[in-house]
Amino acid sequence: MKQTGIAILTTLLLLAWAVLPAMARPGKRYDQRTKMCRILNKGQLDWDSEPWGRGGKRFREVCKSCHSKNNDQGAPFLWAESYTAEAWNRIFAKRRKKCARNGSWDKLSEEDLLLINDYLYRNGDWTYDPNDADSCG
Repeated sequence: MKQTGIAILTTLLLLAWAVLPAMARPGKRYDQRTKMCRILNKGQLDWDSEPWGRGGKRFREVCKSCHSKNNDQGAPFLWAESYTAEAWNRIFAKRRKKCARNGSWDKLSEEDLLLINDYLYRNGDWTYDPNDADSCG
């Protein structure tokens, strides 16, 4: 009985060890505007798509200047988890949101927009779903 319990526990630990890496955040993102796959978990984009990287910093500096709590612009409060990764991709690809159409995004370079999209895609709601982690292919 004791050996069976140890065998079951060992099996569960091995299964957890094998499955947990599959539940990581997305490592790549297909950008519809540039028609390119952006590798987010290697090199400079790995750093830039994190909260402390350029994408996270630009989101806080530019986007959160309007999309903060109790703002006077009437913009809804936003955080990375406001939308799913795919929804963030659609927002940046179609640019139908009010702030994209009214010129608020004009102060951002195309590179800034890509980095902010990378950050939001990588940290959006439901990004830990292993079924959606690989959207490029």
